[in-house]
Formats: sequence, structure tokens, C-alpha cells
Amino acid sequence: MLRVKQGDAAAFEDLVNKYKQPVMNLLYRTVHDATEAEDLAQTVFVQVFKFADRYRVESKFSTWLFTIARNLALNELRRRSRHPAESLDAGAEPEDEVAPRQFEDTRNVSAPDQLLRAELTKKVEESLAALPENQRTAILLFKEKEMSYEEISEILGCSLSATKSLIHRGRETLKQKLKPYLKTGNWREGE
Repeated sequence: MLRVKQGDAAAFEDLVNKYKQPVMNLLYRTVHDATEAEDLAQTVFVQVFKFADRYRVESKFSTWLFTIARNLALNELRRRSRHPAESLDAGAEPEDEVAPRQFEDTRNVSAPDQLLRAELTKKVEESLAALPENQRTAILLFKEKEMSYEEISEILGCSLSATKSLIHRGRETLKQKLKPYLKTGNWREGE
């Protein structure tokens, strides 16, 4: 990022290539629209380039980047609530029938196992989507982006104890909602 601040276009391209997918994943799980997530991700990187001179070395680049992404996603959600729009694809295909976005599992898995895994993935996605925004974002940053509590608290703009509380409450809510789909009701660290 320091090279980007000095106008190095190749360094900016490297940052985009490294962080594009994690940013789009976070945005998709926030706004639940792949096209919108892609558009917002482009806006995030435009903001990074435009305001490169505001980047301060005191914080990690990823913390600064995900703060920008989160703020843009929240702005989009607020805009949607003020100005709801009818989809141009309405009636094309019911949303429930659209397969959830997943990465291909390259292991050999039987058809019943694939069906169960797809059902569990759908339930996890639904349960995550139902969490309050701060809890969902905290859990996604902690589990998927492997960020520290300190980095998450900086992104969310709340205290360290509030961040830990958000993650704990979110996990407990997920555990209760997903209990029927798990072999045990135990939540173990690292899962």
C-alpha cells in the first residue's frame, strides 16, 4: 500500500488481485446479491486508490480495506431500505431454487452426502443471513478472513469486549439454529 501511495499502478494491481475475492465474499454475504457485491467491490478498490494518501501505516491494510468494504455495504443496505426496487428478473426463477454459491468439493462424495451437505450449507447461509449485521460481519471476519478480535473491533468501530460479545452471541444463535443439523450441539473452537 505504501507503493500505491507513491503512485505505483503495479502495486495497486497486486492488491486488487490479492484482496478482490475476499472483499467480494464479504460483500456478497452482506448484500446477498452477486452482481451488487461485484459492483461494490469495484467501488471499494476505486476508494482505496482515490484515498491512498489517507492510508496510515498504524493499522493493517486489510483492516482499512475491510472497513471501507463494510461501510459501502452498509450504505447500500440503507439505500435499499429507503428506495426498494423491483428486480428486473422477477418471475424469472424463484430465489429458493437458485443453488447457493459454493466452491466445488474435489473429494469423492456420495449423492446422499452431497445432498445433506448442500442442505447444511443452505441452512448455515440462512442462519448467518438472519443474524444482526454486526454479529454476521464479526463472525465472517473472524472465521473466514481469520482476523483478530482487535482488527475486527477496529473495522466495526466498537470496543474489544463488544467485539468478543458480538462473536459469542452470534455463535450461540447459530448453534441454536443449526443444532438439528449437527451431530452434537457442541460448539468447539476451530470449527
